[in-house]
Amino acid sequence: MTAPLVLGIESSCDETGVGIVRGTELLANQVASSVDLHARFGGVVPEVASRAHLEAMLPTLARACEDAEVDLSEVDGIAVTAGPGLVSALVVGVATAKALAVALNKPLYGVNHLIGHVAVDVLDHGPLPSPAIALLVSGGHSSLLRVDDIATSVRELGSTIDDAAGEAYDKVARLLGLPYPGGPVIDKAAALGNPRAIAFPRGLTATKDLAKHRFDFSFSGLKTAVARWVETRRRDGEDVPINDVAASFQEAVCDVLTAKAIAACEAEGIGDLLIGGGVAANSRLRSLLEERATAAGIRLRRPRPGLCTDNGAMIAVVGGAAMVAGVRPSSLDIGVDSGLPVSTIVV
Repeated sequence: MTAPLVLGIESSCDETGVGIVRGTELLANQVASSVDLHARFGGVVPEVASRAHLEAMLPTLARACEDAEVDLSEVDGIAVTAGPGLVSALVVGVATAKALAVALNKPLYGVNHLIGHVAVDVLDHGPLPSPAIALLVSGGHSSLLRVDDIATSVRELGSTIDDAAGEAYDKVARLLGLPYPGGPVIDKAAALGNPRAIAFPRGLTATKDLAKHRFDFSFSGLKTAVARWVETRRRDGEDVPINDVAASFQEAVCDVLTAKAIAACEAEGIGDLLIGGGVAANSRLRSLLEERATAAGIRLRRPRPGLCTDNGAMIAVVGGAAMVAGVRPSSLDIGVDSGLPVSTIVV
């Protein structure tokens, strides 16, 4: 059976993504980012993002079809992010997908954005092993998932209980006077600093915390610790060693993420681990995870950095997997859900 040709649309935050995928083959992946519009605000402004999606959606769709050398009438299904994300941004993508589904008489699949970050790895490394553990690290989410089937069975083992890793990066960058988004600039600064210069805390790793939050994450306390350390230096008239602060902060984040990911693999008896989400492009996270996975005898899969950020191709992969698995298409009256749980793969 020939794998279905699926068009995927992503508009959950500040990237307008349109991808075209056939099975594990990436045919097009066009992304229009509005990050520069948000930089002066130090974070994403929902209404600015939604207006940017409106302006970028059709041109991005046209470029994707051109890249793939595909006419819209040839696609077998339309997949779109239905959540989680910013409501006003999600609505733009879902409205576009509904219009295409009606006009083309094609099935519609409203899918989970977070599952897309896991599924996208198939475009680099082929079908996912089953079962697998997935470490999902993005701007608004830090989660550990057990993935038995990307289309039908994903279970959350743990998640962030306050600030996600990406949020912590943005907030620490802001207090250091670094530009938004914080992830890339802190990663760059950390490469010039000493990761052992400052002993910042590792959230939810104490024995008393592990009983209840074994696979959960918390980076709010770390962010506060960095803020207090920097404030004390400035109050005392001392220079703030930005590179050392960045390196020490990043080491604390990556230490926790990787340690808990390896622990989840061992607890579940699973030898395959994959990483996804925007923060998965972080150089220290990738290197430390590889080091620890190798030491534990765990096979690690990491999509290329360009597929870690939000994109339409990852949504198309989930839609295609749902079609192959015989999952019922979504109704044309589906809404969006800013807090869509990770266990809901297709709405």
